[in-house]
Amino acid sequence: MNVTDVEVLDSNDPLAKYRDEFHLPENTIYLDGNSLGALPKRVKQRVKEVTEQQWGNDLISSWNQHNWVNLPQQVGEKIAPIIGASEGQVICCDSISVNLFKLLSAALSFNGTNSRNKVISSHDNFPTDLYIAQGLQGLLGEQRCQFVDVQEDNLLRSIDDSTAVVMVTEVNFRSGKRLDIKSLTERAHQHGALIIVDLAHSAGAMPVHLDNWNVDMAVGCTYKYLNGGPGAPAFVYVNNALQNKLQQPITGWFGHQNPFAFNPQYQPKSGIKQFLAGTPSIISMSAIDAALELFDDLDLQTVRKKSVTLTTLFDDLINQYGLNDQLQRLSPASAEERGSQLSYSFAYAYELCQALIDRGVIADYRAPHFIRFGFAPLYNSYKDVWSAVEQIRNVMQTDAYKESRYAERLAVT
Repeated sequence: MNVTDVEVLDSNDPLAKYRDEFHLPENTIYLDGNSLGALPKRVKQRVKEVTEQQWGNDLISSWNQHNWVNLPQQVGEKIAPIIGASEGQVICCDSISVNLFKLLSAALSFNGTNSRNKVISSHDNFPTDLYIAQGLQGLLGEQRCQFVDVQEDNLLRSIDDSTAVVMVTEVNFRSGKRLDIKSLTERAHQHGALIIVDLAHSAGAMPVHLDNWNVDMAVGCTYKYLNGGPGAPAFVYVNNALQNKLQQPITGWFGHQNPFAFNPQYQPKSGIKQFLAGTPSIISMSAIDAALELFDDLDLQTVRKKSVTLTTLFDDLINQYGLNDQLQRLSPASAEERGSQLSYSFAYAYELCQALIDRGVIADYRAPHFIRFGFAPLYNSYKDVWSAVEQIRNVMQTDAYKESRYAERLAVT
């Protein structure tokens, strides 16, 4: 593979036109879209409109005039086709952590018994998911919620008749390994368990088929591959068959049947709207609403195909230059078994990451010793991959990462 081959790939890329939709700093190769997506230009315009016109001039009338009150549902319906959900099953609100607490609590209340009280997850699941389960066990006691984390490869065989809820993430945040959600769901249902799937590292980067897989519940964030901005609100999916059987515990006024009646007694909305709680963050939600317009006519199979080609090219170049002697790939060898990222183990992973950032290649570090590269098919080019690996080769060959300044730990790594 040489630079000419890479240029041919870019010239034939059906997604190349999307790159112009994003604000991408000059002299920067951004390979961290799996942590924070780049800024879509249309989001800048929408936020300006919301702050200057809607909030600035129309003030509180914007709740009706500009439909602020229905933004959670509106955004949810835009997310639905991206994750393979039919109408009325997705709503945008709160954070993944808060939404997980809602779903896990509701699932345990509905499906838990003295003999069916286990919440099964993998030891290497994203920590906030594990923390929420641990916190719920502390709140309810082990008799009602016994949290069990197992090795990822043991998930399927760990599900039995004592399992109330299986809680998994489709794409492992650290390794990029992709789980077989369909098989896990089938196994859970065979034993009477419910399943909650975290889509943080898959929504927007690959096709997801929640309805077809018969998934019970899911959560996901909008600031990674959906490009909604830092701290953008998360989303909740609840299968139609379950919606009115569950009662979520954070009974805030936006989940009330008639919030502006100001009734002191709580009565939940029906359907997916009951999973709302407090007042939505309008500026952030307007930003993700605009960002999702990019997915209106987007074929996620095409997105996935480019993702596979990007990750394969990157890893092939690492091997071609002999960098794999030091950078040990943590991600699966098969592109079909991983998400849109590659992770490598290296004793100086943090220092290497900082040296690359200093040279305009933005990746990220994950403890204890992994460097992670995320590939966003809508704005990453094949030339980005080529240039990034060239910089990695230069830094590795010159031992530049060993400079003392790169060892200084920042607050956010």
